[in-house]
Amino acid sequence: MRTVIKVFAVLLVFTTVVNAQDFTGIATYKTKRKIDIQLDSTQVNSEMHQKMMEMLKKQFERTFILSFNKEESVYKEEEKLGGPQTGAVVEVIAINTGGSDILYKNTKEERYTNQNDVFGKIFLIKDQLQKEEWQFQSDTKNIGEYTCYKATIAREQPKMVGRISVNGDKDLSKDREPEMETVTVTAWYTPQIPVNNGPANYFGLPGLILEVNDGSETIICSKIVLNPTDKVEISEPKKGKEVTQEEFDKIVEKKLKEMEERYSSERGDGHNIEIKIGG
Repeated sequence: MRTVIKVFAVLLVFTTVVNAQDFTGIATYKTKRKIDIQLDSTQVNSEMHQKMMEMLKKQFERTFILSFNKEESVYKEEEKLGGPQTGAVVEVIAINTGGSDILYKNTKEERYTNQNDVFGKIFLIKDQLQKEEWQFQSDTKNIGEYTCYKATIAREQPKMVGRISVNGDKDLSKDREPEMETVTVTAWYTPQIPVNNGPANYFGLPGLILEVNDGSETIICSKIVLNPTDKVEISEPKKGKEVTQEEFDKIVEKKLKEMEERYSSERGDGHNIEIKIGG
């Protein structure tokens, strides 16, 4: 009798491993971001302030799809039809370099490829995944039908500060060094989905990450389909100028300074509104 139990246990473990190797899924994530707008009441009235808040809030409410197997994933924004434009109060130039058009991660090989379309040019950012020293916590909660466990990590990063220019401004403090801050990232993962992956650039936990909060942005899973009938396509993007993450960051920084200088010189009689995106 003991022998039979031992053999059964070994077969059960083997079956679980095989299933994990063939494991695929599609997860839908919703993103939201806290927005703190610092305005001079003598320059912007309350109605304009409210419209700007609503406009920015909608910009950061987005839906992403994560297609994954045990070792790879593709994360990209869900395609949607653009709605009609309703009278904009201010001219806004929104440059989003934090997100990605197509983000491919290979957790086994510890690398990623990010196809990103900015400034009308497509870049193919290839680099190594940065391992995080997650701290495991004892907290648990349910997200949908899945039991999730809490993990945290502290990160030092530049404060997320953006700008909306109204009629331009010559004094944009373009040479100002970014202010740094330490943020605590909280992730909730479920071992019920045995993949070392998650939304955006998050990975490294013993189960799929279903929710992440970094103090300013929340990413939460709203739907999961495991082993769908249709084959899950996970293809590494190939289109674009190949650069490293460091090279891409320098290109973006240089381009932003050029745009800032050009915009301020063209509209030198206006003023500037600084927006802090975060907590």
